[in-house]
Amino acid sequence: MISEVRDLREVIREEMLMRDKIIGVLKDGPRTIPEIAQALGRPSYEVMYWVMGMRKYGYVTETGEITDEGYHKYKAALGEGN
Repeated sequence: MISEVRDLREVIREEMLMRDKIIGVLKDGPRTIPEIAQALGRPSYEVMYWVMGMRKYGYVTETGEITDEGYHKYKAALGEGN
């Protein structure tokens, strides 16, 4: 299967739209980037941009837990907007 790689600007524009979806996934508990991507049906590289932006602005935080594969787990941050 050949997947189309989208322009980074297009991916970044969707961050605000994806924020609620990602928070919804994280309400079930902490998840890794690949787990979030699978739940959303989106590529991991796109989810990485969204989660890092959300982390920067305090919507998600790392749990401190790292999986055996080396992935960090993220959770929805408590506070304004969440």
